Amino acid sequence: MVELFLCSMLSILPDFLFRRFVQGKRLGHEITLFTIWFELRWGITLCLILTLSLITTIFYFHPATKSANAMFRTVTVMPEKVGRVAETFVQLNQRVTAGQPLFRMDSTEQEAAVATAQRKIAEVDAAMIGAKSKLAEADGRIVQARGALKQAVDELAAREDLQRRSPGSVAVRDVEKMRVQVDTQQGALAAALATRAGAQSELESKLPAQKASAEAALREAEVDLKKTMVVAGTDGVLQQFAVRPGDVVNPMVKPAGILVPDRMATGLVAGFGQIEAQVMKVGMIGEVTCIAMPWQIVPMVVTEVQHVIASGQVRQTDQLVDTAKTGAPGTITVIMEPLYPGQLDDLPPGGSCIANTYTSNYAALQDPNIGALHRFGLHAIDAIGLVHAMILRIQALLLPMQVLVFGGH
Repeated sequence: MVELFLCSMLSILPDFLFRRFVQGKRLGHEITLFTIWFELRWGITLCLILTLSLITTIFYFHPATKSANAMFRTVTVMPEKVGRVAETFVQLNQRVTAGQPLFRMDSTEQEAAVATAQRKIAEVDAAMIGAKSKLAEADGRIVQARGALKQAVDELAAREDLQRRSPGSVAVRDVEKMRVQVDTQQGALAAALATRAGAQSELESKLPAQKASAEAALREAEVDLKKTMVVAGTDGVLQQFAVRPGDVVNPMVKPAGILVPDRMATGLVAGFGQIEAQVMKVGMIGEVTCIAMPWQIVPMVVTEVQHVIASGQVRQTDQLVDTAKTGAPGTITVIMEPLYPGQLDDLPPGGSCIANTYTSNYAALQDPNIGALHRFGLHAIDAIGLVHAMILRIQALLLPMQVLVFGGH
């Protein structure tokens, strides 16, 4: 309506004034409701052409959207495993801080695993004490075997020496018997040494490895036990938290509730039409008016323009994609931040807004090489942004009436 009114001031109004005061035609006589089209046909035609051109130019170079929202994230409250709730510590809609306990799952199985791992460590410690005793016993046997071997070697040497000095004084059988005794004592010494090596290997390698495995199992069991206590990951307010002791919570099917982080709205996510993809640029100045902040115009700046359109995404499936079934064309996602900090502090998370952005050709107009017609066109594009700003202010003025009266509230 604003565009039509402005265009009529440049077309229908001059046409009417010319026919009324120059040609002398009078209202109610030559100019009536039945002859208005014929009498003002040039002005009406020109008005329609100008209106359509103005609307197209405004909405292309100064994009607008009603899909601007203060997006916020939520955190699902749930344990890592399926279990039964044993105890709750908070209530619905309660404000919590990071690390505060929310509820505890039944930990009977995890406590049993911790106790089993602790007993396994104690068992390995007892085995290490036994291995030390075996090692000391092996050392004693080695000393004993070496003494017996030395005694047998000395006895064999004495008998062999006596036989050389006085042949026949010592029976050959006795000499051979002592040689067998020496070999036997050498085998006993080797066996004692092998026993000691086995005990030392068990004490230095096998049992420490078993203890390390038991300690790792204990740490794993303690971690699982800690996981039964579900705590808040961030500051926020609990929503839809209705679990009670005895309820079964399944992270895949039945979470415990939702935690809304305690964050203020610092920016908006807006969706603009694809036809404006070549116009939307980072750094563009814009304005928004929000339902939750009536009669307020907040200056914004475009901080990010998403390079992909969500409606075109492809997921891996067992069927080929039919582009005719992808639905309506998607929008260009744009992130808008307040031009001045704190201007959206009163906007609740999830609030809906109407957004305008304005093309600025200031940098292009500084080029001395552009022609006069080009310069006039750039000035005209920047100037008609005022019309869009007027429309946004009219929308902000009428928005409470539209929502409260005509919206049926």
